[in-house]
Amino acid sequence: MPSQAATVEDLLAALPEDRRQVMEAVRELVNAHLPEGYEEGVQYGMIGWFVPHSRYPAGYHTDPRQPLPYMALAAQKQHFSLYMMGLYVASSADGDTADVAWFRDAWAATGKKLDLGKSCLRFKRLDELALDVVAAAVARVPAATYIERYEAVKPVKR
Repeated sequence: MPSQAATVEDLLAALPEDRRQVMEAVRELVNAHLPEGYEEGVQYGMIGWFVPHSRYPAGYHTDPRQPLPYMALAAQKQHFSLYMMGLYVASSADGDTADVAWFRDAWAATGKKLDLGKSCLRFKRLDELALDVVAAAVARVPAATYIERYEAVKPVKR
């Protein structure tokens, strides 16, 4: 169930210590590699990184009141999830984006097991993550590029 917390600090404070430590470590990693133009906050009950309305006033197409999501981090019941929409924004039914292919290849080179769904990287412990690959993925898509890609594929309102 998504958190009802209004701030990242409140969201983290509500977690048990062991889960909070993992969330804080991944949050620190994302914040250290996040390109300019994104902001952090609570979005959809998770820690979210997004393009703020001040930079992209149209917001997210499914709910324009929300800023455009880039990444999100959640403590689920049985695992953690890192949602990496920035890698998938140009994905189609025909296959993965070049960014997703890069991510899969870079992860495979680490020898770690990859549990990746459509934009969702699942893990149970911090040591399951290829932290250098996650850091590179965070830094890979500048906000201006993300907006361009999103604009190119977002559904047209009718």
